[in-house]
Amino acid sequence: MTTFDQPSKIKNFFICCLCPPRVLRLWTCRRPRTRRNLLVGTACVIYLGFLVSQVGHVLPQHKGGHQKISSRSLQDAAQTPFLGIPLDGTLSPPNFQEPQLGNNGTLLPPNVVYITLRSKRSKPANIRGTVKPKRRKKHATPLSYGQHFPKVTFMGQEEAFAQQPGRATHAMGAMGERGHRRPGGISGAIKAQPQPEESNIRIYSESSPSWLSKDDILNMRMLADSRIESIQEVPSHKAVLVVFARGPSTTGTACDRGYCGIVKRPLDMSEVFAFHLDRILGLNRSLPSVSRRSEFFQDGQACPVILWDSSLSPTDNSTHSSVKLTWGQYQQLLKQKCWQNGKVPKAEWGCTEIHHHEWSKMALFDFLLQIYNRLDRNCCGFKPLKEDSCVQQGLKLKCGDQDAVDLTHIVQRRHDRRHLAFIDNKGFFDRNEDNLDFKILQGINEFPESAVSVLRSQRLREKLLQSLFLDKIYWESQGGRKGIEKLIDVIERRSKILLTYINAHGARVLPMNE
Repeated sequence: MTTFDQPSKIKNFFICCLCPPRVLRLWTCRRPRTRRNLLVGTACVIYLGFLVSQVGHVLPQHKGGHQKISSRSLQDAAQTPFLGIPLDGTLSPPNFQEPQLGNNGTLLPPNVVYITLRSKRSKPANIRGTVKPKRRKKHATPLSYGQHFPKVTFMGQEEAFAQQPGRATHAMGAMGERGHRRPGGISGAIKAQPQPEESNIRIYSESSPSWLSKDDILNMRMLADSRIESIQEVPSHKAVLVVFARGPSTTGTACDRGYCGIVKRPLDMSEVFAFHLDRILGLNRSLPSVSRRSEFFQDGQACPVILWDSSLSPTDNSTHSSVKLTWGQYQQLLKQKCWQNGKVPKAEWGCTEIHHHEWSKMALFDFLLQIYNRLDRNCCGFKPLKEDSCVQQGLKLKCGDQDAVDLTHIVQRRHDRRHLAFIDNKGFFDRNEDNLDFKILQGINEFPESAVSVLRSQRLREKLLQSLFLDKIYWESQGGRKGIEKLIDVIERRSKILLTYINAHGARVLPMNE
């Protein structure tokens, strides 16, 4: 083998590896050198043309190409609903500039990265005492629920507030300006007060939530925003009232026309939550309630104000009820299903004028809020704390004969004896799930469809947030959304327990809109 033949063999090897089989067959044939060179040249030209076409798609070939890319990028960026976050970590608005060229002629991307903002609510912490309550403080802030003051002050006086709309545990003389008692216990007109720049009932949409009626919104605005004309007491009812300026100056006429409200302690703020929960569940048995701050109440602390309803029937002083019932009589009423399906009860059944469905609504409502002062005033169905009224009054010791225990706060309206009015809706949010009062549900085997459907829909949280947001003072007094979410967490857990109870006991879910 000669030295000249060695490069020739190497060249033939590379040609065999790179060329297609058809070209290879032509090459291996003993053809004239001129024809062979022509084929090789043609193949090289085709290959170079392919390379040039690929490079042309990658590199911009003229200045107009830069402008076209930049214009398209700006158009796409303007239509992207994202937030611009610079790469250097500083927060600033998006800077949509044309792409710049580097030293080597390559295209540099803009110094902005687009990210989506995802609203993720962190799981709120449990309310102290909700899971494993240790004790209740005797002196607490308005954020605490289910606690008691041994004595509370109103305008510098030592008498206690009313414990429910329409009745006070201690009669209190009405106060004049700055808390000075007026002669005869009735205050004169209060001097002009600054009007709020905007309503404390905030509605930013075109309409209010569907579960609140027009009358509810009007009453809420009146209770939250109207100027207080006087603070008076009604001796016959021993109630502490505020008379708003929209009504006449005389107490009777103003309250008959719905221009009066009763003010409670800051610790009774659960009345406001109960009102919104009542409307969302479709029960419509509670009185409109709002939260309000005033120099006349608790040194400007937020206090619940409940609409005074003059149509409520007079109540017995011992039980604060318009109907006298013991626990044993109540259980018999549940078995007879008085007035259900339009049937007239017999005299020996011992029925009252109250429709059977009202007890189911009350039991569901009281269980979610753990209101025990209606159906279990002696705290026989759970283990109370020493601060509970039933323990302080020694009622817990009287659970031996439960059938003889009187029901309390069972109230009707004069013109509507078939239905109940839920008053004194003081709930307890710090009740342990292992210590819930199931005695409230005893004897109840039917539940309202409207309320159960809301609990099953998994939209209770959404609706409560929308509804409670309307009351600006209440929202702020509970610590904003974070505090409100904690309260809703408690109600959601209880609603799951209630649904489990309904399924386990085979209770019926019926429409109760008679």
